[in-house]
Amino acid sequence: MADTLPKVRGNLTPNAPLAKLVWFKTGGNADWLFEPADIDDLRDFLSALDRAMPVMALGLGSNMIVRDGGVEGVVVRLGKAFSGVKVLDDDQLECGGGASGILVSSTARDAGIAGLEFLRGIPGTVGGFVRMNGGAYGREVADILIDCEVMFPCGKLSRVPVEELAYSYRHSELASGSIVVSARFQGTPGDPAAIGAEMERIAKAREESQPLRTKTGGSTFKNPDGHKAWELVDAAGCRGLTMGGAQVSEKHTNFLINTGDATSGDIEALGEEVRRRVRENSGFELQWEIQRVGRP
Repeated sequence: MADTLPKVRGNLTPNAPLAKLVWFKTGGNADWLFEPADIDDLRDFLSALDRAMPVMALGLGSNMIVRDGGVEGVVVRLGKAFSGVKVLDDDQLECGGGASGILVSSTARDAGIAGLEFLRGIPGTVGGFVRMNGGAYGREVADILIDCEVMFPCGKLSRVPVEELAYSYRHSELASGSIVVSARFQGTPGDPAAIGAEMERIAKAREESQPLRTKTGGSTFKNPDGHKAWELVDAAGCRGLTMGGAQVSEKHTNFLINTGDATSGDIEALGEEVRRRVRENSGFELQWEIQRVGRP
């Protein structure tokens, strides 16, 4: 099979374990894990890849369940070559798809650019939170994004303005298999000290309210209009509910955690049981916010 794949300058690993790359620390292997050397390496690989081969991007793995059967096709992980953040004129930042929310917000702070502090509260990369319109503490990517560079599965690179992403709550219309390789964000002039204080407030609020020091996947379900998912989960009596090695966090009920020996099957089944109990208790049909990928 390796002989049929395009040659690369980066790393192309067969049957690559993914559990160590995602926050839940569960799940199977990728058929192939590709870590491109740079954008040209990524473009050349995708351009020559069989169109029938599935492609999936992986960031920090913070909002994802990789199913126990592993992931078909090629998983692309953007590394150091895609992790830079550059300060532009007019309070703008240009950020690589592999840059973390912490790095983006810290760079903005140091440059006196306000409006991006909320990215401190998103445990992911630019590629991931641009794709899903990530948000926290009252703001979301749609509020700050100017445009993004997207590598499509055919290897074509296009700059896509924010209007064409058709953003909605935790969703965009980006095609499956497309990879956000960079993005430009718009901020406003600000005082670095005030920006830093807001980032510290966000970090403290996360630490106090979320089970950050456990194996978790972040916010599990989307908030229904006018309601908070955690309140619906709590009202359905799910706080602390377990299934195998998976548990509904007692600290924040919109988080599922791996208590140590959970499988991805345990975690997903627990999530479905929570959805069932909420539906029976309140009539709300909770929608998954966590991405679930791969073979059962």
